[in-house]
Formats: sequence, C-alpha cells, structure tokens
Amino acid sequence: MQGSKTFRVALLPTLLALFALIMAACGSSGGPSTSGQMASPDKQVLRYPMAAIDDFGAVDPPLIQSASDAYAVQTIFTGLVQFKNDGTVVDQLAASHTVSSDGLTYSFTLKPGLKFSDGSPLTANDVAYSINRAIIPATKSPVAGYLSLLKDYSKVNKGQLASAIGDSLIVKDDTHLDIIISKPAAYFIQTLTYPTSYVVNKKLVDKYGAEWTNHMDEGAGAGPFKVSSYQHNKGMDLVPNPNYYGTKPKLQKLQFIFSGDADTTYKAYLSNQYDYAGVPAANLDEAKTRKDFHTTPALVIRYLSMNYLSKPFDDINVRKAFSLAIDKDLLVQSVLKGAVTPTNHYVPEGMLGYNKDLKGPDGTQSTKANVDMAKQALAASSYGSAAKLPPITFTYYTGSTTIKNIVTAIQQEWQDVLGVQVKTTAVEFNKLISLENSTTGNSGPLQLWILGWQADYVDPQDWLSVFFSKGADYNQFNYGQNNGANAAQQQAVQDQLAKADTTQDPAQRVQLYNDAEQKIANDCGWIPLYQSKALTLINPKLHGFADNPLGIQAPDAWGDVYFTT
Repeated sequence: MQGSKTFRVALLPTLLALFALIMAACGSSGGPSTSGQMASPDKQVLRYPMAAIDDFGAVDPPLIQSASDAYAVQTIFTGLVQFKNDGTVVDQLAASHTVSSDGLTYSFTLKPGLKFSDGSPLTANDVAYSINRAIIPATKSPVAGYLSLLKDYSKVNKGQLASAIGDSLIVKDDTHLDIIISKPAAYFIQTLTYPTSYVVNKKLVDKYGAEWTNHMDEGAGAGPFKVSSYQHNKGMDLVPNPNYYGTKPKLQKLQFIFSGDADTTYKAYLSNQYDYAGVPAANLDEAKTRKDFHTTPALVIRYLSMNYLSKPFDDINVRKAFSLAIDKDLLVQSVLKGAVTPTNHYVPEGMLGYNKDLKGPDGTQSTKANVDMAKQALAASSYGSAAKLPPITFTYYTGSTTIKNIVTAIQQEWQDVLGVQVKTTAVEFNKLISLENSTTGNSGPLQLWILGWQADYVDPQDWLSVFFSKGADYNQFNYGQNNGANAAQQQAVQDQLAKADTTQDPAQRVQLYNDAEQKIANDCGWIPLYQSKALTLINPKLHGFADNPLGIQAPDAWGDVYFTT
C-alpha cells in the first residue's frame, strides 16, 4: 500500500471511478436495510466478535499486520487521509492537500482545532512524530515499508539518519506539514490510509514506553471512539470520543470481543450474543435462507506460500508439482460449498490491473488439477521422486474449521497425486504472523504455509510489489533473494515491478503489472487458491453498518451507525 501531479490526476479518478462501479455492481455496499426509530441510548451497544484470535496481534498502529487488528485500530486512530466506505480517498485529519508539479512534495493543511481523545491538542508535530516513529528502527515496525517512498526512508529505517523530521517531514507550523517522497508514485496518497501513518499521542509513548497501549484509555488517538477498557483475554470496549472532529458516533459502546473459533462465533450470533458474524462454509445453505444474511464480493485471495530458501521449494519444478496437484475446483465445491471462486490470480477480480487472460503454471486458465504435468514436474525436479524429497511441514492457523479442512484436503491431494506425505502443524494466528516475519531471509522457521491477503487500497501495487519486490515487508517467502536457479529471472521481475510503481502512463503501468504477474505465476510465486466473498449475518436492527469489498467502516461513517427499535 502505499505522482508527478499529472500522473496522480490522470490515474486516480479513473481508478476510483472503477471502484465505484464495482461497488455499485455488487449491490451490497451497505449494511442491512432497517426501518423504525432510533433505539434508546441503552440499546446502542454493538457487540462485534473477533473470531479466531485470543488477543489482538497489535494495537499500536505501526505494528498492524492483520485485518482484524486494523479494523479495531481504525476506530481509535486516524491519519491525514482515509478511505470512505465507497473506496474513495478523502482528507481526514487534513482539511486539504496539494501535490507539487514534480510529484515529490505533498503539502497538507490540518483541520483546525484537532484534539486527541483526552482533549490535548493534535498538531502537525504529532503527525510528523507518528510517521517518523513508524520508520525508525527502534519501533521495529514490520510494515514500515508502506512508507518506503519517503525521501531518505532507507537511511532512517537503518539508523543511518536519526530522523525524517526536517528531512522528508517538514513541519511549517501547527497546521501545515510537507511530506517529501523520493520519486513520483501513483499510489503514494493511498499508502497514507494504512495504520502505519496514523497519529498517536506522544505523551503516552513517552510516559509508558513499550507498554503504552495498555493505557489507551488515557487519550491514545483521535478517532471516532476511545478505549474505555482493554482486557487481553476478553476484548476491548470503546465509547464515543467526545473530542472527535467529525460526526460523533450514535453508538454508546462498541465491544470487540474475542469470540472463539468461527463456528463457535456463528452459533453465538444465532443465540443473540453478537450483532455480527461470518458464515462458515458448512453453514452457508442454512444462512442463505435468513433475512439477515449478506454477501459481498471481497478483494481477498487465499494462497499458499513456499519458502524459496527452504528445500525442496528452492526448485521451481517442486513448486509447480505442488501447485498443479491441487484441484481448486474440487476444493471450492467439496470443502467451501461454492462460497468462493477458485483462482490462479495474484491480483483479484474487481481490482484495477486484473488480468482476465492470466494463465496458471501449466499455461492454461484451468483451476482444476493437472495431474500428469504435476507428476512430470516432480520427476523433472532435482529430487526426481517423492521418496527423495526432504521432510515438509505445512503450517496453518487455528480458530477456523474451514482452514483446517482446506489444509487436510490439500494434504490428501499431494499424497494421492504425488505420493508426498506432508506433515501439518497448527499455531494460533498471531503466532503464524510472527513466524512468517522471522522467515524473511531465512530457511525457516516456516517452510510452507497458508494465509490470505485483503486489499489495503485499489491498486495492483498492493498485490504485486508489496509481496514480490526486493526488500518488501511481505516478501517473507524470499522471492528473488534466494539461491535458486530462477533467482536472476525473479530479480528481473522485481526491477519490472519497481518500474511499474513509478510509470506515469496508466495503460503502460497496468501492462507492466500484468506481465510481471504472469511471470510470477509461471514461477509459482504463490499457490493462489480462491478469491473470497464476504458472507455475513448482521443484526437487522443495525442501521448503516458497512458491508463492502474493502471490509472497512470509514471513521466518519460511524456517525450513521445505530440500532433501531
């Protein structure tokens, strides 16, 4: 996630208009339709379950990596800009911004009278502090790369330059701030919507250090809600922020509750314990008959990662064999009950840059298994047969019966088609994220694992460069930085992605991404499995709750969320 001015003006309106058309075609960009008067204040309590996690992985904005963490954090903190529910980018803490003619300087004017939730003033110095804090090495942000376009980012991030303040972050006065980037980029303003650049209250960080997020009730952010309590084993309670600069929430309490696995959460919703729940695949037929059922196309792809520095996945023929042995059509129908769409894509359908002509590693668009080619690829590998492969461990996360069933089905297909016995191991979701981070540049701890990605913003850069670029934060599988026979070709693709990120012609830019995606697919950079749909149950009395492809609730949109009688 992350323009000469001409480029930004030329591309972004087209991009956002496309997204608006996508949203309109979905027919389900909002929450449930409700009628009736607003319920009394004591009824304005939204119970939102956080399924499949025992605690947030992080609530400090520059440490956010998961969608569940981001969803909670976006209610407490905000940044200079943010998405609306329709996917357009708007000024948030900023009242306005301009871009220099060379596309390198973004000048922001803040809204007047901004305050943190404790009533203390929020100024341009706080914005600069928060962005700088995200990229300095002491913070150890795993997603600092979202700000890698900042001038001298690498020097600051490596500790070679003490601070970006006064260098790429220029505070002019309390309400004016310039951000200078190193090269024009079409997507820079969108990178600022990610939590990495959200504004935090410096006095809490100074007072409590690494433990400051345990004291968020003392005025952590400037979002529509503020923390009233946080119990790590139970959840977080929020109340409206009386100092919020926008339309204040009508909800009197927002509860993020750690609710157990997806099946438990679904059943608890049915017994009226929550106001929202995802629908497990096994319950889809039942859920479809309910009036509170909602479905929305999601900009989400589920995929398998293979560590290029871990044998046997340093061999492209092994990667190809494992990929082609999976029958994605059968997986979707038998395990997922048709609730998702099988795919070979890295950029999902509905995104700018989606390539309808993309082919899988067998040179076809089929999402069925190619059994013969899978066997041939394994035989052509440096290992020659299943018997000569080293031990393989497939790691997945707990809390979802669906994920476990997917892993079991794929494990069986590898056994049946290739004769390969793969060991599986399950860890808690946040643990898997930690292990993934530790795999960057190493042969372990992860070898083969399953995760998914949801769009941060509507641009192919967020699907390709974010994962496959040299030094990208999410290139934990070591694409391009390995000793495999294809490393040089991968590095050429990385150069191509860098060019696409800054190309000014929109059509040429998309073409560069399309070509890079095809080369990544040929090399089995991931094993894409399917594109998701959001399948949810939402309390029919809940008015104005967003249910959109980006999976967000914009800060100002919370002012229109309430329960009816």
